[in-house]
Amino acid sequence: MKRMKLFMISILVCLGATANTQDGNGRAAPPVKKIPLSLLKDKIKGGWAGQTIGVAFGGPTEFRYNGTFIQDYQTIPWYDGYIKKWMDEFPGLFDDIYMDLTFVEVFERVGLDAPVDSFANAFANAGYVLWHANQAARYNILNGVNAPESGHWLNNPHADDIDYQIESDFAGLMNPGMPNVASAVSDKIGHIMNYGDGWYGGVYVGAMYSLAFVSDDIQYVVTEALKTIPKESDFFKCINDVIVWHKQYPNDWKQTWFELQKKWTEEVGCPDGVFVPFDIDAKINAAYIVLGLLYGEGDYTKTLEISTRAGQDSDCNPSSAGGILGTMRGYDNIPEYWKMGLAEVEDINFQYTDMSLNKVYATSYGHALEMIKRNGGKVDTHEATIIVQTPKAVRFEKSFDGSYPVQSVAVNQNLGSAYTFEFEGTGVVLRGGAHKESDALPDHTFNLELLIDGQKVEQFRMPTNYTTRRHEIFWRYQLPKGKHTVKVIVTNPKAGYQVRANDYIVYSDAPVDGSAVHTVRHSKK
Repeated sequence: MKRMKLFMISILVCLGATANTQDGNGRAAPPVKKIPLSLLKDKIKGGWAGQTIGVAFGGPTEFRYNGTFIQDYQTIPWYDGYIKKWMDEFPGLFDDIYMDLTFVEVFERVGLDAPVDSFANAFANAGYVLWHANQAARYNILNGVNAPESGHWLNNPHADDIDYQIESDFAGLMNPGMPNVASAVSDKIGHIMNYGDGWYGGVYVGAMYSLAFVSDDIQYVVTEALKTIPKESDFFKCINDVIVWHKQYPNDWKQTWFELQKKWTEEVGCPDGVFVPFDIDAKINAAYIVLGLLYGEGDYTKTLEISTRAGQDSDCNPSSAGGILGTMRGYDNIPEYWKMGLAEVEDINFQYTDMSLNKVYATSYGHALEMIKRNGGKVDTHEATIIVQTPKAVRFEKSFDGSYPVQSVAVNQNLGSAYTFEFEGTGVVLRGGAHKESDALPDHTFNLELLIDGQKVEQFRMPTNYTTRRHEIFWRYQLPKGKHTVKVIVTNPKAGYQVRANDYIVYSDAPVDGSAVHTVRHSKK
């Protein structure tokens, strides 16, 4: 009995850093987590270092394995000096980091109450190249469509893409144990470029980082963070499926991968992913993060391997998984094998920023201390006291509601001064871009007009400059169901330049069962 009592005391001592108390009215007060400042700093370092390691590891495989996973017999390189090799030869790989740092720098420069415009303008005017929801949002902001409208699906065909998900790490790292405050940060910044499931990806990742400060239980962090996401959303359902399938197939991540492939890989939004294996949708890539975390079981190697081998955005996914696990375990507990070569890059500024890893370790730590104090906690000489938050679901929103892709039609031609076509449905996206025929030519900005059914519905600009480009020629959703005539007019065509259309995607108000079409037609013969 004495031995059992001593055992229980030791358990309580281990758990004593987090305690539930009661307020003056006898109600349960929020749990309190006491954490040594040295450990808090180590966890923040682990989060940033883990991201950097993960994105470098997955770099060579990014979007090279779409609709398939990387087989076990294929070796993914890792060696001393590998991180610096990427920083020297392809610094654009580290968009997972320098995008975060854009927002961290704004907090540092403007303050923790910086308005959304400060973040939007810093992001839109940065020198880095962007894609998908980020680029669509940049174009919107530079052309007068401000946040949060810049991320709304009616203005951004990539609203459900992964973009804010890969940039949201900072929100969790600056809010240890406070997932709801992290969600509030994500509400402000994530809606610059995303909406619906695309926004939820960032909310969820931020919440996992936040909870990784106060729990070393992977299962708890994954499931508890999911409480920040509305249950009616597809994002919630997809991640919840991973949790269920992990319990059903605890020793076979590939079986869970196949279940995901069957149920959750039909792309609706991103025009580049409709009808093809490419899938940059937030929820499926978040599922691969969770796949790595759950099946990795806290082992750094297994976590990176699985989240990378799942494919698709296979540098961003291990970056998030590695960062979350790095936060949970701390910098000092990341295996030395994975920290090979890290020290030699920690004082090198990431391209497009004035921040290195060592600088962001310190800056992010300062932000975390201030956020702890702002939200009821306190910071002493050697210890921080965190008021740990119970996750609450953010509001429900859904992109592309009632819109289903039903047809893709090849165009592959220069629009010249005008291009006309007809379609039947409720929406359409014309894919393509503005180009110059020689790099020696200066950039040119085309002016275009869009007419639908004879009515002018939009005037817009298309720069040949790749950094400020319009990601698609045009898109229109929520049209009356029926036949429509589209005319695109280029009002200032110029020799040596062209607006080239690739194809257009037609949307309707109900999905098509393509496999049934031939059966029905055959039965009529």
